[in-house]
Amino acid sequence: MSMLTKAAVTTILPVKDMDRARAFYQDRLGLEPKGFAADGNFLFACGGEAHIALIPKPEGTRAEHTALSFEVRGIERVIDALKAKGVIFEDYDFPGLKTVEHVCVLGSDKAAWFKDSEGNILCVHEGAH
Repeated sequence: MSMLTKAAVTTILPVKDMDRARAFYQDRLGLEPKGFAADGNFLFACGGEAHIALIPKPEGTRAEHTALSFEVRGIERVIDALKAKGVIFEDYDFPGLKTVEHVCVLGSDKAAWFKDSEGNILCVHEGAH
């Protein structure tokens, strides 16, 4: 077993506007703010020992892939709740990846994507339980 197997994880996301990003993660996603860390990143608690750290980066993000995925139960209910808070979900129609009402079914998994206030691509996904 690796020493890292049970290590807490922090996902670091670049943000152009810290106040706007903090409001998105707290008010729209409902995450618990933990405050600024010594390095200037703003932390949110997420999933027990996991954290999301917002790092100021004036040029923002350049990633064209999913930066973070939240594992959920009842994805349709989660999507509805986030939409009610103003989160806008993406829709895709690519070979092998098509969303219907924002949800892509991949075998026994379901996923839906949205962007945060800074353009980072986030996902909610539900696996077979």
